[in-house]
Amino acid sequence: MASLEDLRAQIDEVDARLIDTIAERLRLVREAAALKAEHKSAAYSKERESYLLHSRAEMAEKAGLPAGLIDDLLLRLLRESYKGKGPAAYACLKPANRPIVIVGGAGAMGRLFSDYFKASGYHVEILEKDGWEQAPQLLGQALAVFVSVPISAAAAVIADTASFIAPDTVLCDFTSVKGPYVKQMLEVHPGPVLGLHPMFGPDIKSLVKQVIVSCGGRGEEQYRFILEQFKLWGAKICTCAPDEHDEAMSIIQALRHFTTYCYGIFLAQLRPPLQQILDLSSPIYRLELEMVGRLFAQDPHLYADIIMSSPRNAELIEAYFASLKPQIDLILQQDKEQFIERFMQARDYFGPYAQKFLQDSGALLAKIQDDWE
Repeated sequence: MASLEDLRAQIDEVDARLIDTIAERLRLVREAAALKAEHKSAAYSKERESYLLHSRAEMAEKAGLPAGLIDDLLLRLLRESYKGKGPAAYACLKPANRPIVIVGGAGAMGRLFSDYFKASGYHVEILEKDGWEQAPQLLGQALAVFVSVPISAAAAVIADTASFIAPDTVLCDFTSVKGPYVKQMLEVHPGPVLGLHPMFGPDIKSLVKQVIVSCGGRGEEQYRFILEQFKLWGAKICTCAPDEHDEAMSIIQALRHFTTYCYGIFLAQLRPPLQQILDLSSPIYRLELEMVGRLFAQDPHLYADIIMSSPRNAELIEAYFASLKPQIDLILQQDKEQFIERFMQARDYFGPYAQKFLQDSGALLAKIQDDWE
């Protein structure tokens, strides 16, 4: 029988071969990416990824590997390959002598999209308030204009921008509120209008699998190339009406950010030792705490704008606040029976999603826990 030292030596040899194999795979991926760039192919193929995951899972099962092991490894390798798919050589779907103009393009989000448009062969111009004397010239010849400014400045900037653009210029905005700004763009510009909301921050490594919400206003034929260009970069386009977007964002962003903000403010008042809290936490609570800390590492003006962007948000937050009182009363009264009844009512609302979320979050936590010390 081999000794423990002999077995460890063999394991080391296998690991070395595994590392060489992974390095070879990544080299081949880089070569494939170069060919895709040469042929102006899309950065991401859902069909190819689905094929890889399905076929490799079948191979792993035949080899007797634990379920999910090859999925974890392959998804990690795919994620690594997508990291490198920032701005690169992509096809230009609307070749023109006219520029793409990004108003507020010196900001982080504006720079991100500027880099992608430039990498695809578009002529891009950046317009800021300290260079507004160039607005008549730059905006007047623009193929498309993207307003990428804080919500508090959006209305004024949209109005000023529209006064200079040609009737056939596509007017777009990147605000996280769509109803009032799509309406305003339709009022001040007779040409094509497209409301956009990138559902990510400017610190992403790649647009692959990132969601961009599209709220079309007018002139789909004229603005379609923009959405197709986003898809070519790997983004996922989610289309909905402006008001539907804002109703959803009240929950997805305003209410979620507000509750995170309140929890963080309360912790700051209690001032528990964070390292001890982390040391004592289960993976799920540690992840929740990290998401709270993530908010406070970012721009407070951005979150203030999002939370306070509409009366709808204030009404929803107020309703949420009012809903807490009956739940607090249950705790004070130690009414476990009523607590469980309401718990089950909420479970009915989530339906089959509850079990799916349990499984998905469990798999996510298992992956995250591997990265923690």
